Amino acid sequence: MPVTIHQDEVLTGEAVALDVQPVGFFMRALGAIIDMLVSIALFLLIIWGISLLDAAGALPPELFPILTTTVLVLILVVLPTAVETVSRGRSLGRLAVGARIVRADGGASGFRQAFIRALVGVVEIWFTLGALAALTGAFTPRSQRLGDLIAGTYSERTRTPALPPATLVLPPELAGWATIADVTRLPDRVARRVSQFTQQAARMQPAARARIAASLAAEISPHVAPIPAVAPEGLLLGVASVRRDRELRALELENDRVAALMVGGDAPRGFPTR
Repeated sequence: MPVTIHQDEVLTGEAVALDVQPVGFFMRALGAIIDMLVSIALFLLIIWGISLLDAAGALPPELFPILTTTVLVLILVVLPTAVETVSRGRSLGRLAVGARIVRADGGASGFRQAFIRALVGVVEIWFTLGALAALTGAFTPRSQRLGDLIAGTYSERTRTPALPPATLVLPPELAGWATIADVTRLPDRVARRVSQFTQQAARMQPAARARIAASLAAEISPHVAPIPAVAPEGLLLGVASVRRDRELRALELENDRVAALMVGGDAPRGFPTR
């Protein structure tokens, strides 16, 4: 059965689609502003030191513009490339907003991606005061700036939510069915109603509980295959349990991938997302 990869998903080697969380446009902008302010402050500090040496006569007059240009290249290109390469996609601004630059396949970015982003950033961030980056980011699904599109990267959220506690128990008679069940076609809105029912069923009146279970079972039947020979409520509990287990597995894989990036590892390369 073909696996459908949606926007903002990464397919792992186990054919599990991870629902990655790109950083939003405004959070990316905030992180970029922090990085720009740090860069400007560092540039002014170094230039101030060079100016003191120049005023004291310790530097030849013709050396001042050369040093200024060199410092500018170091601050705009060399330093961002080095920081992003060593930290595996981090910077002060991204650390503040909980973000990291990763490849389109979810793996850690390297020197090539960092250098391309820094080089293109000179034009789209500094020469246009961020206008080109903002315009590009506003019209791309992952808020990617031009440097990201060329380098094949995007900014991923690193502060993943805690895994929810496992409260559902799969009925023993559905253990074999759960290994082959196809519940991926179940619409999200219907799945939410099934989950709510399984959480509240114990507090319902028996007649209302049976009626709602039968109604929901009939609604999800066209989206589930195969249909096990169990009571309506058993079907709902089985579907909710299977979806929960697979979502937990995807979250665990995502947390493992983020942890590998944070310790300097590299996530397995899957199929590139759209």
